[in-house]
Amino acid sequence: MWGWMAFDLAQQPYATLGLTFVFNPYFIETARGVFAAQGATAAEAGARAQTLWGTANTLAGIVIALSAPFLGAFADASGRRQRWIAAFSVPFVLCAWGLWFLRPDGTHLLAVLTLFWIGFVAGESALNLNNAQLPALAPPGRLGRISGGGAAMGYWGGVIALALALVFLVERPDGLTLAGLPPGFGLLDATAREGTRATGPFIALWFVLAAIPFFLWVRDPSPPPGRAPRPGAVLRSLGGTLRDVLRRPSLASFLLSSMLYRDGLGALYSFGAIYATLVLGWGITLVGAFGVTAAIAAAVITWAGGLADQRWGPKPVIVAACWALILVCTVVIGVSRESFYGWPLPPGSRLPDIAFFVCGGLIGGAGGAMYAASRTLMARHSEPERAGEAFGLFALTGRATAFLAPALIAAATAFTGSVQWGFFPVILLFLAALWLLGFTRPEGDRAP
Repeated sequence: MWGWMAFDLAQQPYATLGLTFVFNPYFIETARGVFAAQGATAAEAGARAQTLWGTANTLAGIVIALSAPFLGAFADASGRRQRWIAAFSVPFVLCAWGLWFLRPDGTHLLAVLTLFWIGFVAGESALNLNNAQLPALAPPGRLGRISGGGAAMGYWGGVIALALALVFLVERPDGLTLAGLPPGFGLLDATAREGTRATGPFIALWFVLAAIPFFLWVRDPSPPPGRAPRPGAVLRSLGGTLRDVLRRPSLASFLLSSMLYRDGLGALYSFGAIYATLVLGWGITLVGAFGVTAAIAAAVITWAGGLADQRWGPKPVIVAACWALILVCTVVIGVSRESFYGWPLPPGSRLPDIAFFVCGGLIGGAGGAMYAASRTLMARHSEPERAGEAFGLFALTGRATAFLAPALIAAATAFTGSVQWGFFPVILLFLAALWLLGFTRPEGDRAP
C-alpha cells in the first residue's frame, strides 16, 4: 500500500512546480516578453501567451486520448504494468530536466514547451497504469481511505518540493530567494533565471528518489500464461469492453461525467497561475507562496475527503467538489486588480489577492478529494474478478477529453481578448458533469 502511494508522492512536483506554480508562470512571462518584443500590446501579448500554452495543452490531450486506450489495454492484457510504468518514467524524467533550457530571452521557447508536454503525456500514461493497480490493494470498503491517503501524500510532496524550490532556487526580482538567499547557494545566476530554471532538474531528481519504494515494493501479479498479447486481439478486447459500457448506464454516465469534470479541473490547475500572472500581476515568488498555501489546504482537505468517502461514499464528495470549483470559476471571471464583480477597487487593494488565495485552497482541496473519490467510485462499478480491467477502463478514458477545456479556454480567450472570460467554458463543463453524475448510482451498478 505504502509503495503504491509513493508514486503519487514522486509525480506530484511535476504538476505543482511545472504545470502550476513555477514553470507555468515563468513560461508565460517569457512568452509574453517575446510577443511584446514583436510589437504586440501588453494585453495582446498576454492573450497570445495563454493561447500558445492552451494550444500545446490541447495537443497533449489529443495524444493522450488517442494513445492511452490502446497502450493501457495492451499493458493490462500483458499483465506487466510495472514495466510500462518504468518505460514512461524515462521520458518523464528527461523532459523535466529539459525545462532548464528555457532562457529569459525566449531562447528554446517552443522546444522546451514541446518537452514539457511530452513529459506530461508520459507522466499521465504512467499515472493511469498506476491507478489501475488500486483495486488489488484492499477490500472495496477500505479503498476510499487508501485513495485519499495516496492523493494527500502527493500533495504533501508538492508542498515540500515547492517550499524547497522557493527557499533555495526560485529568485525574486531582487535576485534572492524567498528566504533571502542567493539561488542555489550562489551557484546559480539569478540574472539568467537559473534558479527558476533549475526547478526542472529538481523535479527529475525528486521523482527518481521518491519513486524508489514504488519500484521496489509494488509487484505485478503473475502474467497470464501463453504468448504476449497481439495488437489485434487487444483491440478486439477493448472494443468488447467499450460495448459493455453502453449496456451499463450508471457506469457510462460516471465515465462521461468524470471526463468532463477532470478536464475542467486540469484546466484550473494549468491556467490558474496564468490568471494570477496576467490579471493580478503576481510574480513567481508570490505565485509560489500561493502554491504552498494551496497545497497545504489541498493535502488536508484531500485527507478529510478520503474519510468522508469512506463514511458517506464517493459520489457526495465529487458533487461537493464540483460546486466548489464552479465557485472558483466565478471568482476568476469576476475579480481583477481593478474591480470586484464590477465594483471599482482602490489602487493597491489586497481583496483580489485574498480572494484568489482562498480559491487556491479550493482548487487544490476540491481537486484532490475529487480525484481520490473518483478512483473509489470506479471500484464500486467493478466486478471483483475483473476489477483490473474495469479500473483500467477508468484510467484509460480519464484523459479522453483532456483537450476540450484547454481548447475552449484558448478559443474563448482568443475570441474575447480577455484572460478572465477565457475561463467561462469551464463552468459549463462542471455543470454538464453534475448533470451526468445524476444518472450514476452511488453504490455502483454491481451492488445487489
